[in-house]
Amino acid sequence: MVIGDCKLYRINSLFMKQSILIVDDEPLTRKSLFEILRHRGYKVNCVGSAQEALDSLAKDPPDIVITDLKMPGLDGMELLKQLKAIDNDIAVVLMTAFGSIENAVEAMKEGAYDYITKPIVDNEIELVIERIFEQKRLIEENKTLKKRLADTSRAKFHGIIGQAPQMQKIYNLIDAVASTNATVLIQGDSGTGKRMVACAIHRADKFRHDKPFIEVSCGALPENLLESELFGHVKGSFTSAIRDRQGRFELAAGGIIFLDEIDTFSPNLQVKLLRVLQEGEFERVGDTKTFKVDVKVVAATNQNLKKLIAEGKFREDLYYRLNVIPVYVPALRERKGDIPLLVEHFLEKCSKRNENKKVCDISEDVMRALLEYDWPGNIRELENIIERAVILCKGSTIGIVDLPDFLQDIKGDRPVPSLSANGKVPLKEALKFSEKNIIERVLDECGGNRTRAAELLGINRTTLYNKMKEYGMLQDE
Repeated sequence: MVIGDCKLYRINSLFMKQSILIVDDEPLTRKSLFEILRHRGYKVNCVGSAQEALDSLAKDPPDIVITDLKMPGLDGMELLKQLKAIDNDIAVVLMTAFGSIENAVEAMKEGAYDYITKPIVDNEIELVIERIFEQKRLIEENKTLKKRLADTSRAKFHGIIGQAPQMQKIYNLIDAVASTNATVLIQGDSGTGKRMVACAIHRADKFRHDKPFIEVSCGALPENLLESELFGHVKGSFTSAIRDRQGRFELAAGGIIFLDEIDTFSPNLQVKLLRVLQEGEFERVGDTKTFKVDVKVVAATNQNLKKLIAEGKFREDLYYRLNVIPVYVPALRERKGDIPLLVEHFLEKCSKRNENKKVCDISEDVMRALLEYDWPGNIRELENIIERAVILCKGSTIGIVDLPDFLQDIKGDRPVPSLSANGKVPLKEALKFSEKNIIERVLDECGGNRTRAAELLGINRTTLYNKMKEYGMLQDE
């Protein structure tokens, strides 16, 4: 089979390198293969021994190695083993004389892609090469598709739980900025999970994930203690300073410092923080020595900083230094579709924490109440209520009586997932219900425009159509 020019162009467009290394101690074989494959547009290199092949690997790793089985020194079998140990993605094709086919079959068990017999037939080697590159193309397409699906339907991300469109945007933003030195300002109501976002930024940072993550709850300390906590102090700088002490900025060197409730900083501390952000410098309390520090700052607040600026309580220049990468964490009432997913997570977590409990389901009334409630305390409140229900539950299914009185009184008409015969809500069904709700809401926001909805959801239009079909949302078509 001869690869036509159109076919060759298609493959070449998908694999820019398409390099092949020929390994054979016979010059005529090398020359013959070189001419065949170069004529077909591949990048071809030739060496006369297995050792030369290994030596050239670091400089210019090929996609395919075509090697003779029998060679002086290292033979083709040993070369195969070493190549697979170095890079399993390299496809290896063995060439063998007729009498060595059994050895070639054994080599395939070691990971060889195929073998061909000598003398080499042009069409045979071309067909093998075409199959290899086609397989590589399919593998790459599959990897890309899996990554795209993972990116567009992530229910969990470095400890964060949620698959709502707002959460997908946060995940994508973290992916984009985590490995930069940009300062991040996380804003959102209390209990929305701002700390989880900060932790996710640390875990996703390929340069700092193995360095310190230092957290400071700024609102929990008075100004004098907070200054010492952040920047350290020297012995005798104040009454209780009985020894020199490192501050959190020093401890976070090379890593990330998370400043929660940044709005509580006094004007004096705001000036010192601004200097750290601008110059990377500070002094310990009571000291004149200047310290330089390499640390990434992630700050969080549940206050409207622009309002505080207007009231003269927060520096505008500090705000813009902090707000390089703004992240808004939505309230739970803004992403109620994530409630079933969060319930599943908290049921598992709380059941483990309370070892004698094996609670794995919730009743219809419970699900309806959870979906109707507006959650002023956000995710933290939901977790506390689930933990309370797990402790009070006498069986394996949380009932309405296990909830606080204010939730028991909710008489909403929000639809819930289909129930099993015993009145339980299977959580897998609840999660599907969550996804359906998200799609319905986004479609409604887009006026039914599927192209726009797919764009907002981060999926392609075909995937959206298939989801709508799965959830029975296409009755009129």
